[in-house]
Amino acid sequence: MDDLPDNVIERPELRDRVRVFRDRTDAGEVLADMLAEYRDSDALILAIPAGGVPVAAPVARRLHLPLDVLVASKVLLPWTTEAGYGAVAFDGSVWINPDYVAHYGLDEATVEAGVAAARKKVEHRVRRFRGDRPFPDLTNRTVILVDDGLAAGSTLRAAITAAKNQGARHIVVAVPTGHLQSVLSLAPEVDRLYCANIRGGFSYAVADAYQNWYDVSEEEVETILERLGAEQDGNNL
Repeated sequence: MDDLPDNVIERPELRDRVRVFRDRTDAGEVLADMLAEYRDSDALILAIPAGGVPVAAPVARRLHLPLDVLVASKVLLPWTTEAGYGAVAFDGSVWINPDYVAHYGLDEATVEAGVAAARKKVEHRVRRFRGDRPFPDLTNRTVILVDDGLAAGSTLRAAITAAKNQGARHIVVAVPTGHLQSVLSLAPEVDRLYCANIRGGFSYAVADAYQNWYDVSEEEVETILERLGAEQDGNNL
């Protein structure tokens, strides 16, 4: 088993296994157990939509922490709707992997078009999921960034940059599953990285960690956020 940096926390019994979570909700329950030390703290959970929201909701419930969204989106390769080589966050932060650009022979115009498309998607989701609500003040705060998996890591890199730009004091990444190489690459960028199911090898897909995998719709994201918001408002009465 590979040695992990001190700031990476995993579930060793899940290493290199597939189909370990029933669905994203089950994965969130596992993460909640791993993140128990943050219960009732001043931390803020920021889910990356769409897939990160159903993972983050049970974490927020179990730990009694507020949940919000940090919108970021992959910059996609022109010939696919899944694989990316960078990402854009809500504050305009852009992260591009130069190795991928060189490997795929992408010219400047292609990259600019990809970034523009990602930025358009981000702006749409900010309007849909946040409306006119201001982004929460992250100054000197601990934020827990949650997504449903860590493949190449582009989206989380952009999200980390955005959180730093907003003044976050401590940045924690929490994902149910992640590729070993990406975990090792991302760990130096954050204070802690929680990843229940770390998998190595040449081939990796986030979906392989789940028994029930599907594309999360924007409607589902809205429903989860509204339901959790109502629950937390009720608990504060």
